[in-house]
Amino acid sequence: MSVRTLTEPEVLAGAKNRLFPDSDDPTYAVADTQFAREEWRPGKPVDPDVRDRLAPFNHVRIGGGYPDLVGVGRLESELLAVDRLGDEPPLIAVEAKGYASGGVDAQRGIVQAYDRLGEANAAYLAAPASAVSETDRTLARELNVGVLGVESDGGVAPLEVPRVVGSKTTTEATAIRFQASAQGVANQSFGLNHPKNYLGYPLAHYADGDTETLLATYDVVGAVDDARRGAAFLGLIEAAPGGARLTSLGEEVVRFARRNHGTVEGALAEFEAWYGSPKRFLDLAPSWGQLARRVVFDYPATELLVSELQGLHRDGSREPSLVEFVTYLHELHPTFAVELFVRGDRAVRRRVLTTDGDLRREPLEDGATYHAPTVFQLKTMLYHVGILTERGREPHRLEPTRDVWALCESV
Repeated sequence: MSVRTLTEPEVLAGAKNRLFPDSDDPTYAVADTQFAREEWRPGKPVDPDVRDRLAPFNHVRIGGGYPDLVGVGRLESELLAVDRLGDEPPLIAVEAKGYASGGVDAQRGIVQAYDRLGEANAAYLAAPASAVSETDRTLARELNVGVLGVESDGGVAPLEVPRVVGSKTTTEATAIRFQASAQGVANQSFGLNHPKNYLGYPLAHYADGDTETLLATYDVVGAVDDARRGAAFLGLIEAAPGGARLTSLGEEVVRFARRNHGTVEGALAEFEAWYGSPKRFLDLAPSWGQLARRVVFDYPATELLVSELQGLHRDGSREPSLVEFVTYLHELHPTFAVELFVRGDRAVRRRVLTTDGDLRREPLEDGATYHAPTVFQLKTMLYHVGILTERGREPHRLEPTRDVWALCESV
């Protein structure tokens, strides 16, 4: 393959590999749904490996249009004109241009990328390296747009580097930031569906002794890794040198335990009495259930779910099905609806979304479409704390047209 045959999907895959390599840092990026198709031009199939590298797909509006790639992650210093990015990794938009019958329109890609800076922190044009002229590079510098030159062997070099800028926050941008955060549901997941398992973790972490041993001694939870990960998702603990530490919310759980039980060990003994109970947590332990409600409501996705279920209620839909809810949510917050509910698997996203980012209803009626951490674990936690009327179900047991998403108390 020569540089002069590089197509947009190939260029974009190279840019994604350079900007968002596999790493331990929180990173998440999606390519536009148009790149999920099997043929980029008639009779010119897209290499399946290229599509796999670009997945997952979503149709995310940033600025005045839909970037070819949008993601969040900490970039290498040589990709930016500044070294310090602050605490939050930047939101990055990329426009790709490849060879077509008329050549490479690099200037148009630069102008498109510039348009994304209203909501993105950095924007790039990705194009075959030999197709980028000095005039193109001058325009990019003037507009603060980075330029990535892609070679036929997959190498990518920064020809121009942008400065990070501030941007306004929109729901669409927030959805990608959410997925890239420690609380996102993209690459990891809630492994447990009872909030007590996550509340118990900061108590065992704070108590004297080994955390895992204490969780086992008091029969709080056996799946310690899932409990730790879920506690992080709910903002009760955070990563720290040498392990984990309690957040301010996690410290509040400890204060609550000591105030109501004298010691955290006394609270853990109470947890032991709840082991295996099928009762709704709010009914089993009302005061702890209320605390769990506060913690679960603080999870970023919960407020959005509750507010839009309230909106459906006002519109007269008292017991919407999962299909109805996702369809409604997609009309108002399309990126969040897809990221929160639809599995990131390339084949699943391709079935659910058209190349223009519209939903297809039929795949939504298949339980295998859905992301288990949302429709099973998160929904069941919302049930246990008294927010939703029904428990969640695992995707293979899910009947989306009959799965009800309704608030226990609507206002």
